[in-house]
Amino acid sequence: MTIITLKPHNSKSSCFFTQPQTQNQITNSHNPFIKTTFQRFHFHFTPSKLIHRTKQRTVVSCSNTQQDIKETHNKLSKTKINALSDLDDDVELEQHLSGNWPSWKNLPLRYKLIGTTSLAFVICNMDKVNLSIAIIPMSHQFGWNSSTAGLVQSSFFWGYALSQLPGGWLAKIFGGRNVLVVGVLIWSVATALVPFLAGYMPGLILTRILVGIGEGVSPSAATDLIARSIPLEERSRAVAFVFGGLSVGSVLGLLFAPPLIQSIGWESVFYIFGLLGIAWFIGFQFLEEGETRLAAESFSPQGNMTQSWQTSLKEMNSSLKDVPWKAFFQSRAVWAMIYAHFCGSWGHYTCLSWLPTYFSQELDLNLTEAAWVSILPPLASIFVTSIASQLADSLISKGVETTTVRKICQSIAFLSPALCMTLASLDLGLPPWEMVGLLTGGLALSSFALSGLYCTHQDISPEYASILLGITNTVGAVPGIVGVALTGYLLDMTHSWSISLYAPSIFFYLSGTAVWLVFASSKPQSFSEEN
Repeated sequence: MTIITLKPHNSKSSCFFTQPQTQNQITNSHNPFIKTTFQRFHFHFTPSKLIHRTKQRTVVSCSNTQQDIKETHNKLSKTKINALSDLDDDVELEQHLSGNWPSWKNLPLRYKLIGTTSLAFVICNMDKVNLSIAIIPMSHQFGWNSSTAGLVQSSFFWGYALSQLPGGWLAKIFGGRNVLVVGVLIWSVATALVPFLAGYMPGLILTRILVGIGEGVSPSAATDLIARSIPLEERSRAVAFVFGGLSVGSVLGLLFAPPLIQSIGWESVFYIFGLLGIAWFIGFQFLEEGETRLAAESFSPQGNMTQSWQTSLKEMNSSLKDVPWKAFFQSRAVWAMIYAHFCGSWGHYTCLSWLPTYFSQELDLNLTEAAWVSILPPLASIFVTSIASQLADSLISKGVETTTVRKICQSIAFLSPALCMTLASLDLGLPPWEMVGLLTGGLALSSFALSGLYCTHQDISPEYASILLGITNTVGAVPGIVGVALTGYLLDMTHSWSISLYAPSIFFYLSGTAVWLVFASSKPQSFSEEN
């Protein structure tokens, strides 16, 4: 039982309602708060003191038609983001009254969600890039050639591709927070198992597939959280902060992996990085007991905490048959996102997997030096991401059409690395360190995609944003499977980095730009109605 004390603002007296208010007494009411014609009240829930007790019976008329359920869900979804600001204000007041320590408790609830999600993405890429460094001593120990090393690295993307659509669907059913937590646990445990199975190729590939599955559900889970909790004018910064954690993770992984490998062996990076993810999982369970749990469940598609899972599934149209697949693939904007994701992933994943080896061979660097040079692109991406997100949000707030902003950002993300790779592949007699500078600048500017492509899913459909990202990310994972392995094969055949690494990436960057400029759109689309 909850006892509600109603205290008027700037008054020591208390005021109580002995019966439910009539419609005339309620003004400007929206979920989840009630505002009255009286002076401002603060609602304090105090179960320890009996103030007043009322019983009220609510009769809800339900329609058995699927259309009514969809309309109800759409109305509820539209109110969630508006209700967020009021929820933040109310919780911030309670936190102020209860004390200011620890300091993070005073942050708005949506910021706590974004912060913890970004930290998960940091660990995500630490577990992704650790193999790109460890593959060098592992290849020496087990006698692998470039083709075998490419196969081992690409196995991660098999699981990554398989989990995209299920991840988006599960995020819509159970909420992004729940899916993210399970994903972190899966990939962390699988990472810690790699040293035990490294000498047995099927077992090693299986562990990397599991890492890919766990990390594969994370983008859709994060997209679901952002789409349901962040307003449009803050969305570019939210996406940049969360997905920018990937760049931070790459930097930290490439920074700490070499000394760990040289001091206590390559196995240590898998043990330690895996334990970090498990620690995040355990720590997040404590956060669930506080305000973060309240916020996450408020934004999740279940809606009401007391709803049963069965009721939630029905009311939120969460079954596969209710997803408007046909409408998705009839949209030119969706196809533009799919192809752009594929093109961007080809350059990103091949460079992420092969740059340490490239720098080691081309610059004749040792393991530590090659890893530190490989840090430069993701390190520069962190700064570019913050600039790009602020620029995008600023343009949108000034009235520039959202589609125009997304096209500008994505064009920069594609054309910059294409130009830099073209210069690096030509025999211009450039010193190796100038080539490093070219690649660093090009790959860093590709982070403009976080304010371009990666915001478009939420722009066109907050309701189906997680599923749309699941679709595009599934296709976007194919370069990780094909491109990473193909690069190793071409390198064995041609011994040319220009042919194996640069040429395919340049082609996809340029063709992706053309498709994006012609067909991309950020205009909201009602896929349910089209279906």
